[in-house]
Amino acid sequence: MSTLTNAVGGERRWWGVMPILPAPVMGGIAKQMEAVGFEGCFSLQIYGPPFVPMAAVAAMTDTLKVSTGIAVAGTRSPVETAFAAMELDTISQGRFVLGLGTSLHSAICGIYGEPKRKLLSHLREVVKVVRYVNANAHKGMEPIHGEYFNAEWTEMMLTAPPVREEIPIWIAALKDKLTSLALEISDGLMVHALWTVDYTVQKQAFIEAELARFGRQRSDVEINAWPWIAINDDKQQAINDSRATVAGYAGYKEYETFFDAVGFGDMARDCQLAAEDHGDPSGVIDKVSDEMVEAFVKCGPIDEVLEKIEPFWGVVDSLCPMTPYRNLTMDQLTSYNGGLYAMVAEAKRRQAG
Repeated sequence: MSTLTNAVGGERRWWGVMPILPAPVMGGIAKQMEAVGFEGCFSLQIYGPPFVPMAAVAAMTDTLKVSTGIAVAGTRSPVETAFAAMELDTISQGRFVLGLGTSLHSAICGIYGEPKRKLLSHLREVVKVVRYVNANAHKGMEPIHGEYFNAEWTEMMLTAPPVREEIPIWIAALKDKLTSLALEISDGLMVHALWTVDYTVQKQAFIEAELARFGRQRSDVEINAWPWIAINDDKQQAINDSRATVAGYAGYKEYETFFDAVGFGDMARDCQLAAEDHGDPSGVIDKVSDEMVEAFVKCGPIDEVLEKIEPFWGVVDSLCPMTPYRNLTMDQLTSYNGGLYAMVAEAKRRQAG
């Protein structure tokens, strides 16, 4: 039997997404993740800062890594981001990974009311400031003057020494420019859920070329993919349940070029919604074909899904499977989450065997 490894010859690692729920429920989910063998879990920034739920999870677990997946860089001062990361690393005793991303102008400006910035330039500066604060806030810091951030530290009190002076920073990316930035400056690349299996395999050459351009080794960067997965013995039901999630993403004008690149541009244009309607894709679900759903969401029984996602492991170090979530009841979400845990347990069993 061949050994099941990831792209760098190591153990295949699995992450999960933690929903925002009452602490006892989150604690139960986190303990289940630990028991199954998950490497860690992420909290999404849908509304509030994702540091808060990860602090709760860290307090209720022993080995599970905790990460912001993602913290939107443009919604807070990079100094606050740095301090939040340092405090979470203390609470978790060195189990924290800072996941950062840019989000979209429509969210940064339209939801959070922040000014419009060059998103990649701003993210580069945020990473630089976060790393500087993490390494130096307990020693003393020199003034920083950047394109978006300036600080003299005139009222700065020295912090206690951090658990680690270098907390890992992973960057989430969809398109090439942000992917390139992540490969240049981060410790990890989280590829967007829209990266299909085929697209991820196609991007391997780009990833290798960019790492070489920046003088980095493949082992310098963790590559982590987020495939949508709907485990259900009734495959057609899984496809139907996943359609709204795909329609919701297809409706964003900002993603149109990406859908063109993966062969679904016309369907995406059919799904594009007025900005105020993005919260409810119900009216365009019928624009998404079964073929389009199955390109982005792996649907069906565990054995079939594991076979479909196998090519990921030639490119990535770890996977964070997610369930579809749009227009589903709590019972449906619970069932699909249970399917993910069962799938990861089976994958771990096969690896051990």
